[in-house]
Amino acid sequence: MTEKHSGMRRKIGLFGGTFDPVHNGHLRMALEAGEELALEQVRLLPCHRPPHRETPNVDSDQRTHMLRLAVESCPLLKLDDRELRRDGPSYTLETLQSLRAELGPEVSLIWVMGSDSFLGLESWHRWRELLDYAHLLVVARPGWELPQEGALHDWLLNHRAESQQSLEATPAGSVLVRSLRLLPISATEIRQIIAGGQSPQFLLPESVWQYVQKRRLYHP
Repeated sequence: MTEKHSGMRRKIGLFGGTFDPVHNGHLRMALEAGEELALEQVRLLPCHRPPHRETPNVDSDQRTHMLRLAVESCPLLKLDDRELRRDGPSYTLETLQSLRAELGPEVSLIWVMGSDSFLGLESWHRWRELLDYAHLLVVARPGWELPQEGALHDWLLNHRAESQQSLEATPAGSVLVRSLRLLPISATEIRQIIAGGQSPQFLLPESVWQYVQKRRLYHP
């Protein structure tokens, strides 16, 4: 453990997604979460077979290679490819169980997710068990509102943290809502731009854009 983190609970951020392709919105959110919460690192976990959407046309190895290119110049962000090594759908609960087994019971694990994903949490595999293994950091979009009723509302009432001290006091179990800078970029839009023969340059890292062009990814 580095001197910076000695004497306190280690805190590791986790940010999953298809990253199809990874773009500056993903990277900026992960970086700001890491800095805002003083995390030791933020691991980006590319999804192999997403349970909630169609399997991307660009294969897992290519999406992972783009992610590796994107984070190589940022020490805080790390690639974690464990979901690619697992058969079947990439369930977040199984990923957290794997990380907890690897990192031990005392490390604070913080799963970073956008507010749109959080509102769909009830469709996730065994979603109520996620807090047995990690905290959730919900990054609020402008104009977003917390659920006002239903199972997710009740669950949030029981587990919401008012400050980031909860992430240091315990290794798992709370939901923290934060507003971070959210760049209005979407992977869907980038794919559409490329398919339409235009350039997405400056929406994603230059190294990723060069790779997309070299491999002619997302072209019709």
